[in-house]
Amino acid sequence: MTIRPYRQIIRRKSRQIHVGSLAVGGDAPISVQSMTNTLTSDARATIDQIRGLEEAGVDVVRVSCPDEGSTAALAEIVRAAKAPIIADIHFHYKRAIEAAKAGAACLRINPGNIGSPERVREVVQAAKDHGCSMRIGVNAGSLDKHLLEKYGEPCPEALVESALEHARILEDNDFFEFKISVKASDVFLAVAAYQGLAEACDYPLHLGITEAGGLRTGTVKSAIGIGALLWAGIGDTIRVSLSAEPVEEVKAGFEILKALDIRHRGVRIVSCPTCARQAYPVIQTVEILEKRLAHITTPLSLSIIGCVVNGPGEARETDIGLTGGGQGNHMIYLSGIADHKIDDARLIDHIVELVEKRAAEIEASAQNLAKAS
Repeated sequence: MTIRPYRQIIRRKSRQIHVGSLAVGGDAPISVQSMTNTLTSDARATIDQIRGLEEAGVDVVRVSCPDEGSTAALAEIVRAAKAPIIADIHFHYKRAIEAAKAGAACLRINPGNIGSPERVREVVQAAKDHGCSMRIGVNAGSLDKHLLEKYGEPCPEALVESALEHARILEDNDFFEFKISVKASDVFLAVAAYQGLAEACDYPLHLGITEAGGLRTGTVKSAIGIGALLWAGIGDTIRVSLSAEPVEEVKAGFEILKALDIRHRGVRIVSCPTCARQAYPVIQTVEILEKRLAHITTPLSLSIIGCVVNGPGEARETDIGLTGGGQGNHMIYLSGIADHKIDDARLIDHIVELVEKRAAEIEASAQNLAKAS
């Protein structure tokens, strides 16, 4: 019997563009985006929110620029941000030009609703002059009227056709530094549209299930839709759109990438759902550890298992493992090997110390390797 590599994801080959210093597409890592929900004209509030997103690991941040006050504040925001800034523009071509001049790394537009061909040329020229890339953002909720009349309703074919029409406008203006999204709130519609677009062009694709919902429902919908596409090798950058604090979008995005073994950041906790065999309160332990280990950005794995049924097996596959034992004596595993026991009183503090120590060792090893090369 031939055993096929079940973890293998064959990524779609796309051309590569840049959003500021961030490479998108090609063989670049899949990036995680989020969007601020402050008034962009309030530079201080927007910068504060961006800092929180950066601490969570965000790769690129989008800000809405609906008015002149927003683009006026953009230069200060761009200077303060470490992550590249995307300016979200709808309808107003002057806002796009102002955003490019203010230092936005990317313009999120639909060329078809910017206005006349001359206005599109002005926006493209501003992007060229200031080193901006673009994202064509097609949304099932705002399809062009002629496509709704043609297809009768939002459908995958309509989204793909809209995206290619907008792409052609930029291509006709000799501009190719752009990525595309075809978002929908319906998982089936979004996935089918992205599958069709992936076959129709080689531009980088930005993935998302738009208007996905609140923290729990939106995360589940996004994990299904974005996860299915990533598993099929489709997608170069993602945003989990939630009616929640923007930091939660970043956390969910990294969890999706982590689950598919595509990209790792922080501690991956493997834990059991608990039963009568648990030798310590697993649920509460995991809740505390998630909070106390949130500052760790180094990728490593930790298994927290309540009893010896699956504990030793899971511990063999993780950097650090805990298996519940009798009479308050629980086994600690290091690199898959049973190492020592720990009692209830010191359990959480001890695991935090072990994780922090292991993370420091991994970072030191990486730095030494980098110096040697």
